[in-house]
Amino acid sequence: MSEVAMLQLIGLLVVCTGISILLFIRAQFARVIGFVAIVLGLFSLVALAVPQMASLPPAEEKFDIATVKTPTDMAAIGQKIFFSKGQCALCHSIGPSESARCPDLKGIGAKLSREFIFESLTQPQAYIYLDYRHEGPPKEYPARMPYINKNPIGLSKNEILSVIAFLQQMSGEPISVSPSELEVPGQSPAAPVKAAVEVPVTVAHAR
Repeated sequence: MSEVAMLQLIGLLVVCTGISILLFIRAQFARVIGFVAIVLGLFSLVALAVPQMASLPPAEEKFDIATVKTPTDMAAIGQKIFFSKGQCALCHSIGPSESARCPDLKGIGAKLSREFIFESLTQPQAYIYLDYRHEGPPKEYPARMPYINKNPIGLSKNEILSVIAFLQQMSGEPISVSPSELEVPGQSPAAPVKAAVEVPVTVAHAR
């Protein structure tokens, strides 16, 4: 007997018990208990009649370097990461969206260099916006972008490069990321992306 069937049987027994109490017991308190049992039993039976769906975490994309032959392959993997492990779509949209909390990324691959995108993903606080449009010291606006290469997201360099390839592809730009840049586990890493090194914090002023 399945777990759902067992729970339905228990709910049915509770309903029957409540009906028996109402039919054969005259005590006021016991009749109230019987009525409550009928309501709860019916509620559980209705709830269990709803099709059950297991709540599972999203499947994690596996990055198999052996299957990546072209930049287009990287973009395909980057698209899956964008909408799954990377959690990019939780805040960003590709195209205008009223529900998006952060900038629209449509065409971002044509507006920004791959180095700048990489830096924005791994060092979001590299540029701090200062607002001088009021009296007193400038007000800082740190970036709300999380460190995409650290927990809880924790994308690897290979995954970040794939996301960049996806952003360039969906912008109609040539993909400047090459599969030869991917790091093979157990081997020495490829040359780092230029902007991946630590850089001093730069401040953007607004007047």
